[in-house]
Amino acid sequence: MTALDVPNLEVSVNGQPIDAAALKDIEKFETQLARYLAGDLDDDVFRVFRLNNGIYGQRQGGHNQMVRVKVPYGSLQPEQLEKLADLVTDYSRGWGHITTRQNIQFHFVQLENVPAIMRELASVGLTTREACGDTVRNVVGCHLAGACPFEVLDISPWAEATYLHFIRSPIAQRLPRKFKINFSGCATDCGQAMFNDVGVVAVNRPNADGTPEPGFRVFFAGGLGANPHPAQALEEFTSRDDLLTTIESILRVFDHHGNRDNKLRARMKWLVDTMGLDELRERIFRERRMLLASVTWPGGIPPYVQEHGDLPAGIGTDPTPVGVPVSFMPARSGNALLGTDNGYARWELANVVRGVAKGTVSAYAYARLGDLTADQFRALATIQRELGVDLRVTNRQNIVLRGLSDEQLPTLYQRLAAIDMAEPGAELARDVVSCPGADTCNLAVTQSRGLADDIGRALEEAGLADVGGVRINISGCTNSCGQHHISDIGFMGVERRAHGRSAPGYQMLLGGHLGQTEVKFGDKALRLPAKAAGEATVRVVGRFAAERSAGETFPSWLERSGGASGVAVELKELDAFPTPDERPDFYVDFDETGPYIAEVGESECAT
Repeated sequence: MTALDVPNLEVSVNGQPIDAAALKDIEKFETQLARYLAGDLDDDVFRVFRLNNGIYGQRQGGHNQMVRVKVPYGSLQPEQLEKLADLVTDYSRGWGHITTRQNIQFHFVQLENVPAIMRELASVGLTTREACGDTVRNVVGCHLAGACPFEVLDISPWAEATYLHFIRSPIAQRLPRKFKINFSGCATDCGQAMFNDVGVVAVNRPNADGTPEPGFRVFFAGGLGANPHPAQALEEFTSRDDLLTTIESILRVFDHHGNRDNKLRARMKWLVDTMGLDELRERIFRERRMLLASVTWPGGIPPYVQEHGDLPAGIGTDPTPVGVPVSFMPARSGNALLGTDNGYARWELANVVRGVAKGTVSAYAYARLGDLTADQFRALATIQRELGVDLRVTNRQNIVLRGLSDEQLPTLYQRLAAIDMAEPGAELARDVVSCPGADTCNLAVTQSRGLADDIGRALEEAGLADVGGVRINISGCTNSCGQHHISDIGFMGVERRAHGRSAPGYQMLLGGHLGQTEVKFGDKALRLPAKAAGEATVRVVGRFAAERSAGETFPSWLERSGGASGVAVELKELDAFPTPDERPDFYVDFDETGPYIAEVGESECAT
């Protein structure tokens, strides 16, 4: 079952069925919007209501809005892709953006058009409900779930069951702050469980007879932002029967004890500091005991999982795989694509993933800067139908097509090349992740998308864009929407002062990574002018490519190279601002035409 298979349907949009609950949401939005436009609804009240429905104000002000569409665990169907194409054409700029939490969002939507967009989305089983605001956000899952040779369980049905459980739930509407849930099918943690409010990793434990019992290890109270916290283990093993109960218990403890007086200290991660880890853990266990004792709590494995099953695609016998082979995970290969000019061969080496156990074949389609045009949305829908494959968006803002055969790969390559998505760069150095930045966000102080584009250009010119094993992430402010804390090379937008002028700049971090149920946040290296960040990236990636030993990871190379501070020494000369007369471009941000001004609007913080 997918989000298209919805119960309680009513015909509403172009003869297409709409879920009754979704229709109710839309009708209420129409009523509240009419009241707001008539001046009968206070702006603060409407803002909270709007955010809880996934509609986020832009820095441009007026009625310009960002619409965020929930895509649980990244799964999209052809009809949904085509609908997104129509919407970005009719109501936005002709393209949509994949977020690091597997949402699709589009910008410059006029507020008056939101109800019509909601109806169109609902006709294909999509919703904006609780994509923003102090709610349970989109449930994220590993994009290779069900096609991974290391997974202990296919977490796709678990992520879907969790999404269905919390969407529109009364306990998930007015939380102290946003609440994020991520799933990974094994300890490799491609679903990024280790820095969220709840992170779920599938693991095995031995039964008395020596056979493995699949279940989960649950982590909680993690988060990024200005003060990143690693997620903490709740217990060694949580059974499949108890997982949903455990997740709700964590949410309930957050709802009861989260800080409702100070938004800056409201996320669950702060309860570790104020309450203490042991006390927080005990409160969760106590809540779980009470929930299991409730006569209304169904308990057990969710019906959706029972119906669809969660058997792994791979061997699933090792809960802590030591490494990931080149044939499985291009991002971890650490190999440059040298020695061939053949476009297809380069693409296959970099972008194709093969699961060893059941012969699954998946392939990445490269979405530059995480953007998809209307034509690309439609073409992907056609590819999905033609090849009969599954499609998911990834947390590195790409597309992965799953359920392929080797015979289909040349055809897929040709189709992707025709829409400029066959670059052998998905998850290699050129695949720079960025938040929207000052293009649209109220909180950003820099044009992070412009920097991402410039870094990509610099790497291409230096012949380093094909280097594997290094990930680059950019955020336009401290909130880490671009996840700069957990990348090998991270950049955080900051305002700089030089020669009496404001100028765009970045804090460079090095050595962030996660995997094996651990997370390491990047260490500060140095601050740089925005226009020098591309050169700094080229120097670091170039050193890594030249100095690493066979199979060596970026964290290992960084450690033996003196760490972030040691590498920063050789970059120090780049932290220099020429005078405005010498280089006026240093005082103008990327994609801007006038002098840099660090304008920050009222926070709606929809990340």
